[in-house]
Amino acid sequence: MGFNSLEEIKQLILSGGSLSVFIFILIQFLQVVILPIPAIITTIAGSLIFGPWPTFLMSFLAIMLGSVAAFLMGRKFGKGILTWIAGKEDCEKWTNKLTNGKYVFFLMMLFPVFPDDILCIAAGVTNMSFDFFFFTNLITRPIGIICTCFLGSGEIIPFSGYGLIVWPILIVILILVFVLSIKYKEKIEQFVDRLIKNKNKNVKNKVLTEPLNISDGNNNYDDKTNKK
Repeated sequence: MGFNSLEEIKQLILSGGSLSVFIFILIQFLQVVILPIPAIITTIAGSLIFGPWPTFLMSFLAIMLGSVAAFLMGRKFGKGILTWIAGKEDCEKWTNKLTNGKYVFFLMMLFPVFPDDILCIAAGVTNMSFDFFFFTNLITRPIGIICTCFLGSGEIIPFSGYGLIVWPILIVILILVFVLSIKYKEKIEQFVDRLIKNKNKNVKNKVLTEPLNISDGNNNYDDKTNKK
């Protein structure tokens, strides 16, 4: 069975019968980690079977988990795993790009022209923090998934008729977003950094406010008298 055919991916998912949902989630997870299946094809197939919103929710869950798994693989096995999956040339290219600036990762994850799944492993190979990686995915992944779910199948905006007018407009908007993201890259990076700091601050405050439960096996205190 070919993994690049939309119709064959649909048949693979539907072959599970009542377990089709779980098969789809598993495919979405594995295509991030190791399977050479374009995410756009699996997501469109899911949208045609389950509808856009259920597909978005299932895909977001599976792809986020797969992204974290891919990052941890890169951190655990280093360039060896990335070279095995993407080849030595691509391994060096993507790790060098991500090492030169973490905002580059945000930008590449935001637009569909870059290999998101390989980038997740490459991020783990570099010194990028897990927090920055996670929040970048949390912001960028839903945008790509929801666009694919609602627009990729051509059911909402067809690839013919009035769609021939709408699609060029959407492409212009995408280019505009790309240009603006370059212009305001520092502010976007600061926004992600603030999310990380707030998250770490909340964790720290939680630790500080939790009561200490210290017990001494040799000393028993009465709660009412606070005496031995």
